[in-house]
Amino acid sequence: MSRIFLLIGFGGFIGSICRYFSQQFVIKFVSSTFPYGTLVVNVVGCFLVGLVFGFADKGNVLSPEWRMFLATGFCGGFTTFSTFSYESTQLINNGEYFYLALYIAASVIIGVLATFAGITLTRLI
Repeated sequence: MSRIFLLIGFGGFIGSICRYFSQQFVIKFVSSTFPYGTLVVNVVGCFLVGLVFGFADKGNVLSPEWRMFLATGFCGGFTTFSTFSYESTQLINNGEYFYLALYIAASVIIGVLATFAGITLTRLI
């Protein structure tokens, strides 16, 4: 059991660092009150989760340990729902209701589509 905890923890560590750099990369190119950095990270994270579970469904492509490392650890550290919630609250506080609706809709709809795309892609491989 402790091995699984270490795999998840190490994956989360790497995912969190990748999240920070990915958000900073997006922010460097897009300056806006709209939280593009978090949106991009969440959509990419959804796609990666789709890939992980798609490969896991193929049988022997990913071991349960790799799935835990990648999905629970890396993607759990990489995606940013708590940041999404905070940024949504900030949009409310700033009266940016259009951006709030756009952010929530884009995060949910594009996120689900990205997960579906990742699963579908693994079926084609």
